[in-house]
Amino acid sequence: MNGLLRPLPLPAARHPDDAVPLAGSAAFRFRQVSDAQGVSHPLTALDPAQLHRLSAPRATICGLTLDRPRIMGILNVTPDSFSDGGTLGDVAAAVARAADMARDADILDIGGESTRPGAAYVTPEDEIARTVPVIRAIRAAGITTPISIDTRKAAVAAAALDAGADMVNDVTALRFDPDMAQVVAQAQCPVFLMHSKGDPETMQNGPTYEDVTAEVFDHLAGSIARAMDAGIARHMIITDPGIGFGKTLDHNLTLLRDLAVFHDLGLPILLGASRKRFIGTITGVDQADQRLPGSLAVALHGVALGVQVLRVHDARQTREAIDMALALNGVSHER
Repeated sequence: MNGLLRPLPLPAARHPDDAVPLAGSAAFRFRQVSDAQGVSHPLTALDPAQLHRLSAPRATICGLTLDRPRIMGILNVTPDSFSDGGTLGDVAAAVARAADMARDADILDIGGESTRPGAAYVTPEDEIARTVPVIRAIRAAGITTPISIDTRKAAVAAAALDAGADMVNDVTALRFDPDMAQVVAQAQCPVFLMHSKGDPETMQNGPTYEDVTAEVFDHLAGSIARAMDAGIARHMIITDPGIGFGKTLDHNLTLLRDLAVFHDLGLPILLGASRKRFIGTITGVDQADQRLPGSLAVALHGVALGVQVLRVHDARQTREAIDMALALNGVSHER
């Protein structure tokens, strides 16, 4: 079978005997797929490689199994991020926020450059000055939660990894800085590859696609191949469709409906939609930090479609919602 394949998850806690895990999920299974034309097919229509990509357990990242959704808590040490910029005045405040978030988050994602639409470029030196002292202080405080450095710059990634970070989250999928792939390959660390179009300053200036799902899928497939060519191990890669990065409202909604398609890449999926503008547009909530209900709705939608990592601002509330969703599907809430 050719073209994009969408596994059709079964929501009930009791699954038919012929159903298989959805991308290694302990909660969700499937026994049918739909093709690009929306026609449903049984699993017997898949070749073994396709079935493996859609159903196999995903590799652990920094000791975290991905048979249940993991929470990546957002810790922005920037003055201008769209939702929480400027809220952490110094290193001590950032460490306190990290300690609180680590009670519920499986990963801490620390960023020193805003990537909101229209955001200005930050030099590597300034970005390092914002993030590295925080990472060092978090580790000095005895917080052992895996840390991701949210950056598109190789020098920042290298400095953060040296300071105690464990993985790299690159919103440009290694495209912005030609040295980034080498840094990740040498560190042998996990890397999040996100689809984006343009840069933060211009990405929302009328983005267009003929088929947004197919184009994002192909872009991520190409990014995976380039990363592997640079020496990055396949099992170290996590994909991200890049909600809100060079997409209109309709593009975002289409990608969210089609999230299960990206399991055919055979790698974990990160979903980062927390508090984003499209949620405010739909719900009528202008203030970003008041978009928790809409953010939880999107997060639970992603969980039901087998997403392995959720990047969120509100870790505790998201954890509670996930625990409830898993319990309803017969899975223990224990982390």
